[in-house]
Amino acid sequence: MGEERVNVPTDESRTNFTRHLLEDVQALEYMLQQRWFETDTIRIGAEQEMCLVDKKTLKPAPKNMAVLKRLTDYPFVTTEIARFNLECNFTPQEFTGNALRIMETENRAQLEVVSAAAKKAGTLVVLTGILPTLRKFDLSLSNLTPKPRYLALIEAIKAQLKSDKGFELRLEGIDELFIRHDSPLMEACNTSYQVHLQVTPDTFAPLYNIAQAITAPILAISANSPLVFGKRLWHESRIALFQQSLDVRTTQDHLRQPEPRVSFGTDWLDKSIMEIYKEDIARYRILLGADVEEHSLETIARKEVPKLKALQVHNGTVYRWNRPCYGISENGMPHLRIENRVIPAGPTVLDQTANAAFWLGTMIGMANRYKDIREHMSFADAKDNFIKAAKFGIDTQLTWFGNKKYGCCELILEELLPIAREGLRSKGIVEEDINRYLGVIEARAKAHQTGARWLLQAHTKLSGEVNQDEALTVITSAMIRNQLSEKPVHTWALPHAKDLKDYRPLGLRVEEFMETDLFTVREDDLLDLLADLMDWRRLRYVPVEDGKGNLIGLITTRKILRYFIRKGRPDSPESKFTKVGDLMIRNPKTIAPEATIKEAMQAMRGEKLGCLPVIKGEELVGIITEMDFLRVSGRLIERLK
Repeated sequence: MGEERVNVPTDESRTNFTRHLLEDVQALEYMLQQRWFETDTIRIGAEQEMCLVDKKTLKPAPKNMAVLKRLTDYPFVTTEIARFNLECNFTPQEFTGNALRIMETENRAQLEVVSAAAKKAGTLVVLTGILPTLRKFDLSLSNLTPKPRYLALIEAIKAQLKSDKGFELRLEGIDELFIRHDSPLMEACNTSYQVHLQVTPDTFAPLYNIAQAITAPILAISANSPLVFGKRLWHESRIALFQQSLDVRTTQDHLRQPEPRVSFGTDWLDKSIMEIYKEDIARYRILLGADVEEHSLETIARKEVPKLKALQVHNGTVYRWNRPCYGISENGMPHLRIENRVIPAGPTVLDQTANAAFWLGTMIGMANRYKDIREHMSFADAKDNFIKAAKFGIDTQLTWFGNKKYGCCELILEELLPIAREGLRSKGIVEEDINRYLGVIEARAKAHQTGARWLLQAHTKLSGEVNQDEALTVITSAMIRNQLSEKPVHTWALPHAKDLKDYRPLGLRVEEFMETDLFTVREDDLLDLLADLMDWRRLRYVPVEDGKGNLIGLITTRKILRYFIRKGRPDSPESKFTKVGDLMIRNPKTIAPEATIKEAMQAMRGEKLGCLPVIKGEELVGIITEMDFLRVSGRLIERLK
């Protein structure tokens, strides 16, 4: 949960905030030196992010404020940056005994409360890293949660952008996604299950280094985010998407390499948490300010624990995948935590708790075995493993201790699960729970099946049967059904198109429905080339575009057929045609991507058109044809059987 009362600083307020920030650093350093921090109790906790979808269409439902109005008696629920997201915060548990089972039980109870309120608002809750039915236009600023701190964050990030191109996202997997967006709200695609481990000041650096080293295998075995806007990308696309959605850097002629605000880090820690805080203040410009009334050094002089509000605000705008955290326990003592931010939400509560148990157990087990992880592994390998794990998930080849190469499943089964088991036992976690949660990880590795692989396989299967929107809707429906059953993801069967009884396409926008893999020609192309292209690709309509991708004409089967019938007649105009520009329909009827499918159907029926090129401004972005509607109508008729 972030600080609510923040602002975009002016020059004067930034100066004042900076003074408080530097004072907080001094105060924290003093508390560390004087050993003020809690060390006798170690706690764990988590934050659960989730998506809200319309219960009929399964598309994002921007109703978080309406749901929250029904949850005023439940302070554990809070907002996220997008109006189709919510977050729940768990009660910190002492890391021993049945703490993991308590986390799982609380997670279920919270979701039941939220789901009941969501249902009354006409929505359902989905646990997933990236919602399959999410569309680019869902990330418009109209879906920004109406709270000042979110607007301040968006404005602050946009103010740092040095390029007029906006925010670009480029990812390559099975498919490729290369798009531009006008705001950093693209980060709202991501939903996570963030796990916290309380640590002592003396153990922070070695445990943080361990967290960095094991990030890759943890990420690989828990990956659950391969689909973005219908494209099959990285197994954990959240990693690249989050970094790129907030990336204000520009390309330069020289080899300066500034770190993005979303970062894995630049090196191992040596001695203290202070190394991270000082680097982040030195490296990243202040984005947000706040009205800070407390003077932390004066608070310390009174022997009281300061809140370090300025440091907390700045730390909240630097997004390390393993983030350092400062807090104050209920007993009034300050404490330190490491927050793991790489684990995605879902696929089920059981899967999430298993992921948390695996991370927590491996953290402690590694610390018990290895005094200094840096003696066994280079930081370059840890960072390289992280990027590869995000891309390839459970299929990743990892470089481990002593430069040994492991497949992800091999490393987990042979090396890490025994260490995690030892770690959980050393904390007194009950054996039944160790077997329950690590058993899920073991079975997942043996089955070679994560949420990401299930999603990719489901998408590939369904894309051969139905249109993309229906495939994504069927997948989301299957996810919700499986989450309710609480079957771990490695046991899920692939969905069938017939599983979704009530598919509703009429509310779709054209951009969700249109074909974007286009075959086009230029005005000066030969008609013989056009004819072969239409024959080879079985095309009935071919858009004509200029060198900038703007639509300038359209060729139809009827036009090309008439050309070949008449071109041998000396008195026919077609006898002189040689280029596409001679034959094309100029200024064809078009439609905008934000129009509805119903509007497109009415336009085509009213003017007896077989297709509509889709343009944004003048740029050609897609096409819809009568065959697209026939395929959907056929599927709807089949459902009536």
